[in-house]
Amino acid sequence: MKSMKKSLLGMSTALIFFCGCSQKQEAPKLTLSGLDPANFETLVDSVKPVKLYTLKNHQGMEVCVTNFGGRLVSIMVPDKTGKMTDVVLGFDSIADYQHIPSDFGAAIGRYANRINKGKITIDGQEIQLPTNNFGHCLHGGPTGWQYQVYEANQTNDSTIVLTMKSPDGDNNFPGNVTAHVTYSLTADNAIDIQYDATTDKTTVINMTNHSYFNLSGDPSKPATDHILYVASDSITPVDSTFMTTGDMMAVKDTPFDFNTPKTISPDVTDFTNEQVKFGNGFDHNWVLKTKGDINQLAAKLTCPTTGISLEVYTNEPGIQVYTGNFLDGTVKGKKGIAYPQRASVCLETQHYPDSPNKPQWPSVILTPGQTYQSHCIFKFTVEK
Repeated sequence: MKSMKKSLLGMSTALIFFCGCSQKQEAPKLTLSGLDPANFETLVDSVKPVKLYTLKNHQGMEVCVTNFGGRLVSIMVPDKTGKMTDVVLGFDSIADYQHIPSDFGAAIGRYANRINKGKITIDGQEIQLPTNNFGHCLHGGPTGWQYQVYEANQTNDSTIVLTMKSPDGDNNFPGNVTAHVTYSLTADNAIDIQYDATTDKTTVINMTNHSYFNLSGDPSKPATDHILYVASDSITPVDSTFMTTGDMMAVKDTPFDFNTPKTISPDVTDFTNEQVKFGNGFDHNWVLKTKGDINQLAAKLTCPTTGISLEVYTNEPGIQVYTGNFLDGTVKGKKGIAYPQRASVCLETQHYPDSPNKPQWPSVILTPGQTYQSHCIFKFTVEK
């Protein structure tokens, strides 16, 4: 009997030891960028599942996406030494995306950028949209698509299709709209973004991606040392509330001329220029010379320390360059890093701000039977 007790005791000890070892081995499987997918799994409104999705290519590049707001959470690309580097701002968990207001990496809709006083007129009827930024409607209102859940379908290792079914009256925009955002990671280290949308009532739509890029991989420091190129001879100037005036302003002989690549600093703080002062830096729409040709380079951003370059191609007529002017060090992102002012550069391909109220500009009206389409490519290269 004693020998049986000893045997059972030995088996119990071995079982406890085995279980303990097994538990130790079950560490969370992190993404290349260090994210724990478990921190992104939740139900929104008790019924809408949210997850973290990972796209990869054969070059070793990795892109992590959450269907909460259709956000690019991390983008891992090689620097000039081959080191994989995360080049976008974001959060480590879905809870932070839900509770800390931000546009980090989001697929913006229905209307990217600002609409004057939140007013649009469709078929002769004035519609009042919510006003959430200096008296204007910004990025679709306070509960725009960046705060809503897209349905997600990852079709393969390198492609995900996100679907937004936006009901009539969503932030008071008319029409039941079905929109898709397709992120494809290509073999040549580009994120190809295709947008499309249809409606059952005449409405307005203007979608974009709002990634905050810092190509140094160190967002604790400003990105103002980055070198910027924008294929543009003019911007759409703004007033002191960031609203476009309806005019065009030539960039020649101003801080806004990036036809020859140059560093963002010191022009970004040249407050002797009224437009820089109004924007608190760069927060303006550049009118592109590319005339909707997706094959022409619209903009390029380069970090001199890592050698990482981002090329932007688009069929859109404009691009908003925003230099993170309202970051102030109070928001902590991935790995607990506090994001200081100008820790990033946003390159948002788009129709011009307030186009619904500027008939002289390209139209953003979408009617039943039409399909809205927009195309943007973020291509990453290395300059050694």
